[in-house]
Amino acid sequence: MQRVTIAQVAERAGVSTATVSRVLSRRGQVSAAVERKVRRAADDLGYQVNVIARALRNSRTDTVGMVVPSITNPFFTSLVESVEHALGKEGKELFLCDARSDPKIEARRLASLAARNVDGIIVSPSHGVDSRPAVQQTADRLPLVQLDRFVDGTTTDWVGVDDVAAMRQVVDHLHDGGARSAAFIGSLMTHSSTEQRFAGFRRRAEELNIEVKPDQVLLGDYSVEWGEAAVARLIAEGGLPDALVCADDLIALGVTRACRAHGFSVPRQVQVTGYDDIEFSRLTEPALTTVHQPRDRIAAEAVRLLAAAGAKDAERGPHAHISLVPTLVVRDSTRATQASPDRI
Repeated sequence: MQRVTIAQVAERAGVSTATVSRVLSRRGQVSAAVERKVRRAADDLGYQVNVIARALRNSRTDTVGMVVPSITNPFFTSLVESVEHALGKEGKELFLCDARSDPKIEARRLASLAARNVDGIIVSPSHGVDSRPAVQQTADRLPLVQLDRFVDGTTTDWVGVDDVAAMRQVVDHLHDGGARSAAFIGSLMTHSSTEQRFAGFRRRAEELNIEVKPDQVLLGDYSVEWGEAAVARLIAEGGLPDALVCADDLIALGVTRACRAHGFSVPRQVQVTGYDDIEFSRLTEPALTTVHQPRDRIAAEAVRLLAAAGAKDAERGPHAHISLVPTLVVRDSTRATQASPDRI
């Protein structure tokens, strides 16, 4: 079957081939009426863009790669969706790779995407140190933006939320609800998310004189199973503090389930908080108080930064480090504010 040409689309729409090209490439200004006429003609004729020819002509593929630590984590699933939507508005397609939380696999994924001539890459590094060489090597070849997590010592842009500020909100809320002791349950300190969240938690707990015993900082992984295991360990080693601060919602879901299984009432006997505001956090019993990350804004900023990094502008300036403000979503796993002395 013979391929439909731009000239045929132009003839059917009653416009020039240049106008058809502007509409289909999403470059240049045309009226809404003309755009509708051109797209209707293209649809009627079954016109399909020759992606390979356009890539050769424009020295770009209109594709962007993305590498996340684990696509099974609901937070990254929703973040990928936001990035895909943001790219779609720019007429770009997304190639997604799962690093399986392994820096070696992540390095292979980055190299594979670069070899496929994507226009740029968005990556949430799986490890704060071991991911650095591959991230920098890839950034030396093509535009790259770090998203959510980051590794230091690279010449790349980053966008995410202020984890330290988020934990200040969490600890303030727990303190207002009467908590005077707390445990932190997170993943191993192998990436920026847990490092920053724990740093923010510890700093604010010290400022408010909330007791955090050394053996009540428990580090495992981002999973429901680890949340359950952490609660069992705390109970076996002496009992639960007033609050359990979890580094993500998956851990918090396991924590609330384990508390219920061991006969502890949430939030009457122990308050629980999560982080990320995944869909399941509002559906659990009790509904989870958690930190909401503005995923759509994060994705939009990442796409904008990637476009800026790809622009041929030697004066683009220093690399951006954009921390967006998170929001504490208060639900039923924490107590209502009690009267308390002024904070520091």
